Amino acid sequence: MTKVPVISGKEAVKALAQAGFTIVRQRGSHIRMKKVTSETEIKITIPLHETLDRGTLKSIIRSAGLTVDEFVGLL
Repeated sequence: MTKVPVISGKEAVKALAQAGFTIVRQRGSHIRMKKVTSETEIKITIPLHETLDRGTLKSIIRSAGLTVDEFVGLL
């Protein structure tokens, strides 16, 4: 199992875009992304910080329905 990397909010947005998420809106320093599947609609909020806290990033990855290894592969 891969450790959660230390990355910026912009890098997280790029990785999730490759996973099929689209940017819905930006308000202040947070970006809202959405992915619609046949069964559900996943919404995620990503803070645009220089470095994301590992716990925050792990929560974002889990909410996206990805594993840490899958997410690292998208980077």
